[in-house]
Amino acid sequence: MPALRTILLLIALMLTIPAAHAGSAKVLKVLPHFLDEKGRMALNPSLYARDAYQSYLRLNPDKRFGLKFDVNWRGRSLGELKLRLELRGARGQGPTTVTLEETVGSSGWLSKWTTLRFTDAQWKALGELTAWRATLWSGDKMVAEQKSFLW
Repeated sequence: MPALRTILLLIALMLTIPAAHAGSAKVLKVLPHFLDEKGRMALNPSLYARDAYQSYLRLNPDKRFGLKFDVNWRGRSLGELKLRLELRGARGQGPTTVTLEETVGSSGWLSKWTTLRFTDAQWKALGELTAWRATLWSGDKMVAEQKSFLW
């Protein structure tokens, strides 16, 4: 009889684990990438080449012609979500802000990557990027957030 109770207790615990994770959301990683005049963030597909080219673009602002953000996120059992990226920049003497938003679905058990790109007008309006914040929204409720150090 004690063995049956133990088995039933283990089954009950295993059934509550998915419920504890249901409805959870998280912004896992945000990767900003400068783009050159051809829309490239790297000259070849290796991670080392990407990092080296990003460093080159960071040091040479005249070679930058755009910016994109790759956002890794997870949102289970929340239905339709909105991924919002708020950016703060500086142009001349004043601060600037740009907001990008995209409707995304639920990610299931795995995480998803979403790319948010600037239009040319948004890129020029932002100026030099100083801070960013990525958020996931379910309706009018923020369910996950990740922000840069200077936010």
